[in-house]
Amino acid sequence: MCTGRIVYPVFYNISFESAEEHASETETHVLKIGVIGGGQLARMMIPAAINLALDVRVLAEAPGSPAEIAATSVGDYRDAATVLAFAAEVDVITFDHEHVPQSVLAALVATGVRVHPGPDALLYAQDKLLMRAKLSELGLPTPDWAEVRSAAELQTFLDAHGGAGVLKTPRGGYDGKGVRVVRSAAEATDWFTAVAESGDTGSLLVEELVDFTRELALLGARRPGGQSAYWPVVETIQRDGVCAEVLAPAPTSDTAVAAEAERIARALADGLGITGVFAVELFETRDGRVLVNEMAMRPHNSGHWTQDGSFTSQFEQHLRAIADLPLGDPAPRAPITVMANILGGPVEGTLADRYPLVMAQFPEAKIHNYNKEPRPGRKVGHVNVTGTDLGEVRTRAREIESLFQG
Repeated sequence: MCTGRIVYPVFYNISFESAEEHASETETHVLKIGVIGGGQLARMMIPAAINLALDVRVLAEAPGSPAEIAATSVGDYRDAATVLAFAAEVDVITFDHEHVPQSVLAALVATGVRVHPGPDALLYAQDKLLMRAKLSELGLPTPDWAEVRSAAELQTFLDAHGGAGVLKTPRGGYDGKGVRVVRSAAEATDWFTAVAESGDTGSLLVEELVDFTRELALLGARRPGGQSAYWPVVETIQRDGVCAEVLAPAPTSDTAVAAEAERIARALADGLGITGVFAVELFETRDGRVLVNEMAMRPHNSGHWTQDGSFTSQFEQHLRAIADLPLGDPAPRAPITVMANILGGPVEGTLADRYPLVMAQFPEAKIHNYNKEPRPGRKVGHVNVTGTDLGEVRTRAREIESLFQG
């Protein structure tokens, strides 16, 4: 695993010319990063961009988005004219989400704007069927899977896999949406109908129901030239299909599991030509195997711990990578970091209303607010807590999260 620090030489250029003379000979250009999507991931890129002397501009879907402080444009990311107008004002395009249509991405590339990750890589994060096929082509371990176009095909798969499977919509699913455990084809009739009516091919993805011991994730970052860096593998704990906690590094991960997780991530990064930060979500099985569950080509919920638990956060690293700057050190700052998502938030008022109470009781806590209205099950923020004892750190993180609820 990548635990050593990345060190780069520093060169000093000594000159006796005045600052005024030097300024007259040097034209300064601040790299402008355009982020499509105004969600919390775009919001959390802003402080990192300021520290890296980068100019971040955001194309938000609507006024009042989490990243509204940097939203220079508001419009539909599916409309090519809107996206091209936004891109004309920036040097590099990146994403808060993976839903920009391939036709719009192709139009961006045709204008000469740098797009990271590029359309050819992003395609596999947009379509789970294509992703599964590519993983198999690369020889990476996955659950058994099949593309099914009818109830009969689905039932055949279920019969061959113990009578149960995980059904997924190829596009658009996240945080438990577009995922369903089924034990008969009759339970998927509505999905086949909906996919067919959408004008799509009518295909769904079905996977074996994996008997896993826990869920893991590993984040990496890759520059256009191929330099890459990887954070330690972490354990993720889900609640109702949504990530509730991240334990970093993953406890009791032996060397073999950690090495296999990083091998998979490296193979994906190089095999797909990924640029920027990406995440690989994994299953660890009872027989010690590591299987790829999902992947994302952007900063990811499983990497929020890096904001306070790593020398380089995933948001800083993403900007470094897409700006083609040397990557930072991904090593942990503390033996243990626990990230707890704030799911739902207070019934009355805002997260900020609870800050004095949390700060008084837990002065060490790092609070991250998404500027979202509280709603049951909604990710409205997260907290990071660091320490040396997993049980103590995890207990504190849970207690802090609970103070933002009810």
